[in-house]
Amino acid sequence: MELSKILSISGKPGLYKTLAQTKNGIVVESLTDGKKFTAFSHEKMSSMEEISIYTTDEDRPLKEVLKSIFEKQEGKKILSHKSSAAELKAFFKEMVPDYDDENVYISDIKKVVNWYNTLIEHDLLDLEEDNAKEEDMDTTGGEKDESPLEGSKEEK
Repeated sequence: MELSKILSISGKPGLYKTLAQTKNGIVVESLTDGKKFTAFSHEKMSSMEEISIYTTDEDRPLKEVLKSIFEKQEGKKILSHKSSAAELKAFFKEMVPDYDDENVYISDIKKVVNWYNTLIEHDLLDLEEDNAKEEDMDTTGGEKDESPLEGSKEEK
């Protein structure tokens, strides 16, 4: 899932895909209606990779939350972000049992639900890529922490 190229822009609804960088900002395309425009550098933009959800222990990256929802819902769309507050809270509690209900507001839950449905609709949640990376790490056994100079010291 390449969430680093998907942006949320403060003051604008929905999600945006990064297309190119300009001198004064970034050219983006709305996932909702496909319109392209320049988001200027003074606008507050957040990559989906940077966003996290407050939990009772430590913040959980949005990517992990989306992956959890994807797995529990078998890759299908979920309830609407326009559902009642009680339905949304109950659903989110089921998906992220340890979320901090004092710091995660209903507006935050609505955004996550809307974003998830948008990403599913546009087939942008690529969990196969994540699984391949995990398998590569398992088969290689991790990286060796050896300096190329160690053990090659010559005696004079």
